[in-house]
Amino acid sequence: MGPKVVVGMSGGVDSSVAALLLKKQGYEVIGVTMQIWQDEQADSGCCGLSAVEDARRVAEHLDIPYYVMNFKKEFRQHVMDYFVEEYLRGRTPNPCIACNRYVKWEALLNRSLCLGADHIATGHYARIDRLENGRFCVRSSVTAAKDQTYALYALTQEQLARTLMPVGAYTKEEIRRMALDAGIPVAHKKDSQEICFIPDHDYAAFIEREREGRVPGPGNFVSASGEVLGRHKGITHYTVGQRKGLNLSMGRPVFVTAIRPETDEVVIGDAQDVFTDRLTCTGLNFMAIPDLTQPRRASAKIRYAHAGAPCLLERIGEDRVRVTFDEPVRAVTPGQAVVFYDGEYVLGGGTIEQALK
Repeated sequence: MGPKVVVGMSGGVDSSVAALLLKKQGYEVIGVTMQIWQDEQADSGCCGLSAVEDARRVAEHLDIPYYVMNFKKEFRQHVMDYFVEEYLRGRTPNPCIACNRYVKWEALLNRSLCLGADHIATGHYARIDRLENGRFCVRSSVTAAKDQTYALYALTQEQLARTLMPVGAYTKEEIRRMALDAGIPVAHKKDSQEICFIPDHDYAAFIEREREGRVPGPGNFVSASGEVLGRHKGITHYTVGQRKGLNLSMGRPVFVTAIRPETDEVVIGDAQDVFTDRLTCTGLNFMAIPDLTQPRRASAKIRYAHAGAPCLLERIGEDRVRVTFDEPVRAVTPGQAVVFYDGEYVLGGGTIEQALK
């Protein structure tokens, strides 16, 4: 029997095929589903009760041991509470990145090592390479349409050294074909799209429930100069770049350009006001390089669906980098990640602090 690997199984086709591929490669595979749901979300998203049953069926089909591990405490602290607090600060969080960093890797890896595992594995569309400088690095998957490297920039060297991502070498079509050929029960299952703990997408209602109604109420829409333009429902209903749902009669399309939690104001501007060519970021994690010691050219993505844009990275503080884009980019959003690339390789990234005008 080969090295022991714990595969995080969500009940979907990608993690199921990851387990299949690793078993074929000679690994001793153990399937694990992370119990992260709170009681009221028992059947929501990628790790709900139905996902457990799907993952269990796949494990039986592959003839591998299968367990459900309780990570409810870690998920609440590092994902749900973080999500709420960021919105209350007027920022737009990325819960998947937090979940990857602190739950799917830190917590699962630690527990897996205690079980004697050598590695953990996931069904992410990404690859892990060890570079000539000795560092482990996330590399883009072979399929740009499914690439998930943006959500993985915060992983540490220790975590990457213990991680396998076999799915990243294939397209989604190839993964489904493998599942069908192997008779995997979830071969036709659709991908999960929503945030797992908010399946109805109503973030503001979720935040209100979490804080038992103690959330910022209505406030003013204002222009950049402070002119009152109307009333809004509360800052947790809005994000930078938003146009729909403002209910403002301005005679032209207008957009959210900033959120001011200290005054409960939502700043409104025109389309050009949503563009900027500079931002600062903090909470840095470097991957392909040990650190940013001098200005460096790169490509940067400011959201998951962003194609990336050429830029200059400059260190301006102990935990702060300024990113200057060659051309203005749209809707730089505080709280979201900015991820730096050198071709297919993730240099590192951080959390957007502010757009600079």
